[in-house]
This record gives sequence, C-alpha cells and structure tokens, in this order.
Amino acid sequence: MDVIDSIVLGIIQGLTEFLPVSSSGHLELGKAILGDTSIPEESLLFTVVLHFATALSTIVIFRKDILDLIKGALKLQWNDDLKFISKIALSMVPAVIVGLFFEKQLEQLFGGNILLVGCMLLVTALLLFMADRAKDTNKNVTFKDAIIIGISQAIAMLPGISRSGATISTSVLLGNDKTKAARFSFLMVVPLIFGKIAKDVLSGDISYESSNFTNLGAGFVAAFIAGLFACTWMIALVKKSKLSYFAIYCVIVGLIAIGFALSNTAG
Repeated sequence: MDVIDSIVLGIIQGLTEFLPVSSSGHLELGKAILGDTSIPEESLLFTVVLHFATALSTIVIFRKDILDLIKGALKLQWNDDLKFISKIALSMVPAVIVGLFFEKQLEQLFGGNILLVGCMLLVTALLLFMADRAKDTNKNVTFKDAIIIGISQAIAMLPGISRSGATISTSVLLGNDKTKAARFSFLMVVPLIFGKIAKDVLSGDISYESSNFTNLGAGFVAAFIAGLFACTWMIALVKKSKLSYFAIYCVIVGLIAIGFALSNTAG
C-alpha cells in the first residue's frame, strides 16, 4: 500500500463513516480494487488510525453539543443532558455484547467477502428508501428507542450495512425528528469507536515495527478532512429528506459488487 492508496482509503473511510453507504463495505471494496496486500496486523493498525480520524472529526463537528452534555452531567442532576448521555450508554449495549462475544465470527465475514457486502448494501438501500418517506416530527429519542437503535447499530457491524444509515433510518422510522436522529446517531458511535480502538491497541495484535507512518499519516489526514465534510453534509441531507439518492447509489454499488463476486466465482 503506497501513499496514494492510503489517501484513497482514508477518503473512503471519512466519507462513508457518515454518509449512509457503509464504511466497512466500501473499505472492503476499496482494498479489493486496490489489491491490498498488507498483512493482518498492518491492516488492523491502518483501520484503527482511520477510525480514530473519523471519531475526531465527529468530536470537532459536535464539540459544542459534547461540551454542553459534559457540563450538564457534571451538575449531577437528572436533567436532559444526563438523560441523553444515559440513552447513548444504553444504545451501546447491543454492539458491545456482539463485539465481545461474536468478534471472531464477525472477523470471518470480512477479508474480501464481496458477495456479502453487495447483499448488505441492498439491505441498506431498503432502509434508506423507507426512512426517506417517513414524516418529520419534533419527537426526541426515548430510552426504548435508544435500545432499538442500538440493536440496529449492532446489526450494522456486518460489512455492507451502513451504521449511520441503519441507525438514522431506525430512529426516523420510530418517529423521531430527523435532525435529532442524525445527531444521536453520530454521537452514539464515538464512545464505541474509542472503546474498539483501546481494545485493539491493548490486544497486542497490532504490528508497529514494519508500519509505514507516512502512509498512516496520509490516511489519517484524508479520513479526518473527508469526515468533517461528510458529517456536516449528512446532517443537512437527512433534514431535507435526501436519503433516497444514497439508496439508489447503494443499489447500484451492491449489484455491481454481487456481479463482480459471482463472475469471480464462475471464473
């Protein structure tokens, strides 16, 4: 993997982490197209760096919201801020359970499983089509909603299902305000990303000795900048009910991926 490949994959990660088209699915497709030959330990480090970049871009975009939530929580009162943080924590439970007990099974689904990615992109497209037609409301995310949205986030750990697409669509289909649904979706993933990064770093599975830090740096910067753009853009698109465009995109890419996988199998 050279610098250009790192930048391309960084841009893919930054855009698709927030846009509802599946970052994991596109990274798998990107690696397959670019012929990624990095060993698993190096690939894991690169993935960790990209996820760290997108987590930071989320914090930058929502810095005021995050500071307000922290200030509200420090009052140690059962106020709206502490309730929101509690809902975020509750939404994390399903993904944490899946990550802890089914990590090996999930890992087996990655590594160039293009057919699965294509099929799951079609599922993402269906969710986006349904959400785009939902009526907008002023409803806030409830504790019950947080659990259901958390389950959709856990399911979105499959390559090809968009995390933001699944969580925002689920929230909107539950009758929540579209802007609030996007805000909740983006904030709920930040603790999970940092938790996963900490787990990967402490696991000892990451190789640093043969790492190319120029490539890592290029990928980080590309993912961070692309993430800033995509996060801001996505909030506006959800509010304007423009998710159907991404649904069409997911259908096209999904069908191409399925065709590519089947043609390789036949060949």
